[in-house]
Amino acid sequence: MGALLASPWTTWGIAGLATAGVIIRPFSWPEFIWATAGAVLLVALGLLSPAHALSGITKGTDVYLFLTGMMLLSELARQEGLFDWLAARATRMARGSATRLFTLVFVVGTVVTVFLSNDATAVVLTPAVAAAAKAAKADKPLPYLFVCAIIANAASFVLPISNPANLVIYGSHMPPLLQWLPRYALPSALSILATYFVLRWSQRADLREPISAEIDVPTLPAGGKAAAFGIGMTAIVLLVSSGFDIELGLPTFLAGLATALLVLTRSRCGVMDIAKNISWGVLPLVAGLFVLVESLETTGVTRALSALLQQLVQQSATLAAWVSGSVLAVGCNLVNNLPAGLVAGRVVEMAHVPDHVRSAVLIGVDLGPNLSVTGSLATILWLTALRREGHGVSAWAFLKLGALVMPPALLLAIAGAFAFG
Repeated sequence: MGALLASPWTTWGIAGLATAGVIIRPFSWPEFIWATAGAVLLVALGLLSPAHALSGITKGTDVYLFLTGMMLLSELARQEGLFDWLAARATRMARGSATRLFTLVFVVGTVVTVFLSNDATAVVLTPAVAAAAKAAKADKPLPYLFVCAIIANAASFVLPISNPANLVIYGSHMPPLLQWLPRYALPSALSILATYFVLRWSQRADLREPISAEIDVPTLPAGGKAAAFGIGMTAIVLLVSSGFDIELGLPTFLAGLATALLVLTRSRCGVMDIAKNISWGVLPLVAGLFVLVESLETTGVTRALSALLQQLVQQSATLAAWVSGSVLAVGCNLVNNLPAGLVAGRVVEMAHVPDHVRSAVLIGVDLGPNLSVTGSLATILWLTALRREGHGVSAWAFLKLGALVMPPALLLAIAGAFAFG
């Protein structure tokens, strides 16, 4: 019995079941319960030492800080009416055209993803888009809400700061910004354009529905203006931090905290009003995923995958790029792209792969999650935001859409990666 428990298969089984729990959400329990339960069980059975578990948790410190800062900014903006104001402005600009509103949301989502990250798009933009659809009296709001989830991944490799997974893939070997831009400019452009046209085509029937053009734009209160200022300054802070190769978690957290202090001096809301509405369960979810990845490390998975990738590169670097990018794109949807990115980052570092292979890996990790609702943390955050706004999307409905949208963008983006160097 002891030998059975010590088997790597037991560790893989627990990690797999925990991940399945995150994906399926049995009994409608929150995702973090399943991730943390898997982590606790691994330690309780002696399959992972407390020291290794703690090491896994601490590796996510930068991500925890980043997410806390972003969730704080989002809640401040929501409570101070910034989302309602933006929604009314966007709906008025659409002038009664559902397609124009869809395109406007897509453009804004791209900008937010590029300069604030895909998680910010899921957390910050989704409530604003839900408010816009409501203000426009759209009978079918899902086309606009789908944009928030899909573009959050499709535009997430324009800049290093566009997705925390980018930092995980490159680790301490992050290319300078002036090297990053030419390397990922064409793949990003192809990904964004392909995503727009396929997504718009897939939603064409719902976008024929009329929307209201008579929208009253509310007055933005002082607290809302302060929140908008804080979000804008956060974007600048993230760009500067990226340029100086500074981890993004602490600057984002401090920017969120500074914005909160600024808003609270101009608002009737108190600290508890903000804190009670933040989705804190995201943090133990991420911590649990980090522990699950740490348990896989102890079984030698990364060493075996590294050796396999090296063999593939020796046969054909081009084939290695296509295979690794495609496999990861699908694999992210089975285990979530955060743990997949952690493993992939260590594998490519150990394998010493060419630049275009690493680029294909990153594209697979960033873009592949558009296939399913569990592919990325951003999509899970999007689902959480949807539930708060009274909307729901089934895993099957998202999968049917993702199967149309993701593959063309992935193939074009990987092909574009070969144009650099």
